[in-house]
Amino acid sequence: MTNVSFDESALANFVEPNELNEIKPMLNTARDELVNGTGVESEMREWLTLPKDYDKEEFDRIKQAAKQIQSDSKVLVVIGIGGSYLGAKMALDFLHDNFYESTPDDQRDFPQVIFAGNSISGSYVHDLVKLIGDRDFSVNVISKSGTTTEPSIAFRIFRKLLVAKYGEDDAKKRIYVTTDAKNGALRKEVAANGYESFVIPDGIGGRYSVLCPVGLLPIAASGVDIDELMQGAADAQDFYTTKPLTENGALQYAAYRNILYRKGYTNEILENYEPNLRFLAEWWKQLAGETEGKDNKGIYPSSANFSTDLHSLGQYIQQGMRNLMETVVKIEQPPFDVDVPKTGDNGDGIEYLEGRTMNYVNEKAFESVILAHTNGGVPNMVVNVKDQSAYSLGELIYFFEFGIAVSAYLNGINPFNQPGVEDYKKNMFALLGKPGYEDLKHQIEINAAAKNQKQAINSEESKNTAK
Repeated sequence: MTNVSFDESALANFVEPNELNEIKPMLNTARDELVNGTGVESEMREWLTLPKDYDKEEFDRIKQAAKQIQSDSKVLVVIGIGGSYLGAKMALDFLHDNFYESTPDDQRDFPQVIFAGNSISGSYVHDLVKLIGDRDFSVNVISKSGTTTEPSIAFRIFRKLLVAKYGEDDAKKRIYVTTDAKNGALRKEVAANGYESFVIPDGIGGRYSVLCPVGLLPIAASGVDIDELMQGAADAQDFYTTKPLTENGALQYAAYRNILYRKGYTNEILENYEPNLRFLAEWWKQLAGETEGKDNKGIYPSSANFSTDLHSLGQYIQQGMRNLMETVVKIEQPPFDVDVPKTGDNGDGIEYLEGRTMNYVNEKAFESVILAHTNGGVPNMVVNVKDQSAYSLGELIYFFEFGIAVSAYLNGINPFNQPGVEDYKKNMFALLGKPGYEDLKHQIEINAAAKNQKQAINSEESKNTAK
């Protein structure tokens, strides 16, 4: 592996050499549970071999569909929430320039890819419809069940717009569905309407789905070479599933973050120094949070974008509670650079930077932050990425997927379920009056009434005490 590497050198004051040796037997057990399928819910590890063992015929259909979208649409609306959109959004930001989404149509070679169904904001959808305007567009709706509230609402809205613009029959040709192979509401719609469709494999959960049709169709439609992306992931699969701890950065990442977690560093901040890596952190937060946050355990995932957030979060990181660890994703070869201009005066105090480049300054900011934060008691790890190519991203995706899954097993956690996600949904369905949730709605109303009564009693007692 050459494009992604792990650097633990800044942990020297936080982890003793013997600690890595002491966790190694448990780490190897966790790795074996994942690789050999002996851990809990092993049927959900299809992503582990996906980069090499994927449906080649469907992969070709994805590329064909992407070409069709490129030929007839200025905009692709991707409808999904959670893993059904974060992976694609992360990849598009990582692989395109910072203002890719706002580039005018006459200056872009591929469709603008925009996302819907990831919130319940009427204002967002209104603004999105306004952004599309009278331009030609297609829709890719992504949902395993087809009944998730946010994307279901969005699909109804954008399907109606398609029919109004193109008519019933032509609208069907602009709808691409990514869903379960056999079951679910969307699969029934595919059968009824003849939509082009792609399959979310049974053994892949949403947060591990970016390298299946969930992510691949939007990524391909944006003009990315998905063969290169999958090759990077395939080489990573060969490497991370076979190499021992001493050579394996993903295993080292899993080991060190668990050593630190056991010492009270319960929050991990994923950081970057390139603005178009912001959604890499958003994708990683779901991957880490849903994989590890169970049974009152798990490292809390958060993120920061440097140097920007050094002027807002920097004070807390430097001198706040000492429960933070930092992982920096560092691009070794950014795609572009800009010189610091010479002006002939030093009114702004940066004459000493003349002749330097912005990337040089960014590099020194990175080095100085590592030094300051480690001196301040915050352990730092670095994931070095050679460049922002599709191949490197494929490697990076697999690095984090593998490392986080091993980390969960290492902590005695099922990496592949997310039982807590359903709790808010049940309450929302009850409050919205969804059939079948009448008893829960009644209980919520009883609890609310009891809470109001208690507050009224406490208020009256406070008044009497004041008298």
